[in-house]
Order: sequence, then structure tokens, then C-alpha cells
Amino acid sequence: MAVAFGPPEYFAITLGGLLLLSRLSGGSLVHAFVMVSIGLALGTVGMDSISAFRRFTFGSVPLSQGIDLVPVIMGLYGVAEVFLLAEEGMKRVAIASVKLRDMLPTREEWRQSAAPVARGSVIGFLTGLVPGPAAVLSTFISYTVEKKVSKTPERFGHGAVEGVAGPEAANNAATAGAMVPVLSLGIPFSPATAILLGALVIHGLQPGPLLISQRPEVFWGFIASMYIGNVMLLILNLPLVGIFVSVLRLPQHVLATLVMLLCLVGAFSLSNSFLDLWVLAVFGLFGYGLRKLAVDPSPLVVALVLGPMMEKTLRQALFLTQGNFVELIARPLTASILLVPLIALVAPALWRLVRRPPAVRPARL
Repeated sequence: MAVAFGPPEYFAITLGGLLLLSRLSGGSLVHAFVMVSIGLALGTVGMDSISAFRRFTFGSVPLSQGIDLVPVIMGLYGVAEVFLLAEEGMKRVAIASVKLRDMLPTREEWRQSAAPVARGSVIGFLTGLVPGPAAVLSTFISYTVEKKVSKTPERFGHGAVEGVAGPEAANNAATAGAMVPVLSLGIPFSPATAILLGALVIHGLQPGPLLISQRPEVFWGFIASMYIGNVMLLILNLPLVGIFVSVLRLPQHVLATLVMLLCLVGAFSLSNSFLDLWVLAVFGLFGYGLRKLAVDPSPLVVALVLGPMMEKTLRQALFLTQGNFVELIARPLTASILLVPLIALVAPALWRLVRRPPAVRPARL
């Protein structure tokens, strides 16, 4: 199927992914669409990839390279978190002493976790195929599912092992699922996979439909690395958990200062440009405002990643169809891809309409 993909199909999968992400982000649909719109608008800043025309640069030479993804992410998540810590003030964290044998699950916990792990693995893998922060989304989706299927939902939030096993399995599975569109289509659906795609291109590899047949050693190397990585995580995390927890002993003002310093150095080191520092500061304030309004910024990040690709493939598709939008959407594969997110957007409203109880008419005397 990936070999049959052309510009219309690539446009459909990016557009459909953004629509689906807006539905799965968990917040208001209007808020998600606003975040996607801002991300797409930011993706148009810089030099046009087809005509090399500078857009929305306002005469700034650094802006002609576009707005970099890394300062945006560090501002929305890192700097915004520092502002929240500064607002909340100092807090003392009580650190419990945990022994290695206490972290090993008992037979009863294994029994309770078996079904949540299986469900979480499926949910996580499928969520990984959707554009967005799949690792985060899959944990929330899995937690919600486990709470709904549980006979004792009141235990969740008070140490229920199902509420830990399912989301953690979903988290791990989403990482593997997110590799599918990168290796088979060459489309990154998250910031992390976008960076990975850039690293592969730098080494002369072009992810896409022919990668598995032309470079099988690279593909199977990825598969092997996932097995090895999980084993190494298990070996490292259990014995060294005490060292990791010791980070919490740092005073919050010291930790916040270190985070802010790392964000500033990381943003400036990308291209030694003060523009990246301004972007970091602006999106730090913007992310702080979003946190106060309880708005999820993840659709903005994914739209910024996919926006240039969506614009480029749309223009290529319109060249092929001579500007005919109907012919563009009427392609079987394109229509099938777009149908899935449309159903996801419309289905909840239809379901609420169907379940609405009929109005009771007063009896006539």
C-alpha cells in the first residue's frame, strides 16, 4: 500500500492525522483546532520549499529559515513548567525509602495486570499510528479504558495496579507503533520521530516504502534495538531507582534554574541565533498561558511538524489534478484515509444524539 502512495495520499494522511489528533487530544475540540491552526500558520514562516519565496519574514534574514521546532517545544513545555514552579513557590517533597524487592510484582498483581497489559499494548500500538504525542495520549486513553471496564473504578487514583500496568504498557507500545509511519512512509508523526527521520537522512538513508526491501539491515536493526533497549531499561531502572529519585532532593528553585539554563543553552546552540532565544521566550509565556487555561499544546507541535509536508503534498497533488479538488478527494485510497478521521469527528455527536432520551409529551385530559 505504501508504494501506491502519491502526493494526494500523503496529503490525506497528514490532514487526517491532524483531524484525528484533534479528537483524541482529550480537551475541547475548538481548542484543538485553534492549536492546529496556529501550528500550521507557524509552519508557513520562512522560505517556500517549491518557489523559494520568503513568506512572513518581515525582512528578517534568520526568519527565512523558518521557526525551528526545538525552541518551540522547549518553550511550551520546559520554560512554561519553570514559570508554574515559580508561581507555586517552594515545596518540600517527602521521599520514601523503597527496596528492590518491594518493586517486584506479586502473583496477585501479575494476575490483576495481565488483561490491562494486553489491552494497553493494543491501545498503545494503535495510538502510535496517529500523529501526535502518542506516548502521552496512549497512557491517558488506556487509563480511561481501564477505569471504565473495572468493576471497582473507585480504586483508581488510590494505588490500583491496573491503573499503572495498562498505561505503562500502552506507553511502551506507542513507541513501537510510532515507528511504523516513519519507516514505511517516511512521515514523522511526533517531534521525536521527526528528529529521528532527520538523523536517518543525514546518514544517507531515505525512510519510505522501499527501505525494508533495499536496506533490510537498517530495518531489522531498529527492531533489534527495541528489544535490547527494553532489556537495558529493565536492568538499569530497577537497581538505580534510588539514584533517580535523589533528583527530587534538589530544592525546586535550583532545579528550575537548571532547567531554564539548559533550555537557553539548547535553543541558542542550534544555530547560534538570538532569534531562537526570542522564540523560546515567546512560546514559554504562551505555554504558561495555555497551562493556566488548561489547553493542551500538543496539536500545535504536531501541526508545526506536519504543516510544511502537508502544504507541499497538497500543492503537488493540485498540480497533478490541475487544481481539481474533487478529483483529488475522489481517489479511492485518499477517500478511505480521510473517511476514518471524519467518522471519528462525527461519531461522538451522533452517538449523543441517538442516546438522548425522547421528550415526554404531557398527557391530554
